[in-house]
Amino acid sequence: MTAYSQTSPVTVLVTGATGFTGSHTLKALQELEGVHLIAACRTPTALPATFTGEVRAGDLSDADYRRRALRGVDVVVHCAAWTAAWGHAKQSRQHFLNPTLAWIEDVAAAGVKRFVNISSTAVAAPGGATDAMSHPAPLPHFPHMDNVRRIEETLRTRSQSGLDVVNLRLGFFVGADYGLGILPMLLPRLKTHLVPWVAGGRTHLPLIDGRDIGRALALAASTPGLSGYRSYNVIGAENPTVRDVIEHLGTRYGYPTPHFSVPFWAAYVFAWLMEMIDPVVPWEPLVTRSIIQFLELQTIDNSAFHAATGYVAEHDWRDSIKLQVAEMAERQTKPMSMIKPLPKPQTE
Repeated sequence: MTAYSQTSPVTVLVTGATGFTGSHTLKALQELEGVHLIAACRTPTALPATFTGEVRAGDLSDADYRRRALRGVDVVVHCAAWTAAWGHAKQSRQHFLNPTLAWIEDVAAAGVKRFVNISSTAVAAPGGATDAMSHPAPLPHFPHMDNVRRIEETLRTRSQSGLDVVNLRLGFFVGADYGLGILPMLLPRLKTHLVPWVAGGRTHLPLIDGRDIGRALALAASTPGLSGYRSYNVIGAENPTVRDVIEHLGTRYGYPTPHFSVPFWAAYVFAWLMEMIDPVVPWEPLVTRSIIQFLELQTIDNSAFHAATGYVAEHDWRDSIKLQVAEMAERQTKPMSMIKPLPKPQTE
């Protein structure tokens, strides 16, 4: 691959460079010709061992650092995020929404040419998921995803003032070097034998391998002609159904499969009840309305992003699950929390 600027190197800064999406993005961008690559992160020692670019270490909550980090940057690929898979509205505003909105303003003020944003296929209402340019509806039951929506709309407005934006609504993360994702939430719950099929498991679960995410973000950063506001769905090579995935987990890895099925309306009511009793029990809810929303997506595909960039997903979801299940067996001794650990104060 070659970068979109053929006459001079293009400088690309990746935030959240030590995380799941950031680390895969660094690896993909290093394969591009004509790219000066910068990793923006809090802990440089956690960068991939293969990274050879520039490092600008600091905390994006520091306004002075944000301005220094953006000097000479042409393209920002924004992978930094604090994630909560349910609830925790105050923390999501403090650690995700507000810092991201401040970062967008600094990016625009610095004269950056392109902002690549990570969003989610789950941000759209099920009926609007097919069209990634759709305006998502408010999601009061899912504060983090509602903040993803607000960031999308802010970027859509910002693009009218000269900042080119490529917004990628990614499928559910899976694969090596995993972080918070669908499998760490799903697998411990399957073991309880209490999780039902929802609508028979006939809806789709758009998984995407971290390596495909990295390639997609590299293409979003480097493909010429992506001006104004562009939003695309980006998923893996297939879009399996929920039943496909869970039955594969049962057949290949011995996880229990659901014993009964409920309609979506009943699943939402039960999830709401689980959220209501959470304050008085010592464990996280068995199911939340955000998880049910993940299961309600309609069919989506990569056709628009392929037409714009040539993107083709290369990794089969079964192989990606194999990699992640093997890692989970080594790294995850107890169920993963549905919220990312809160950022620690920067002391370096």
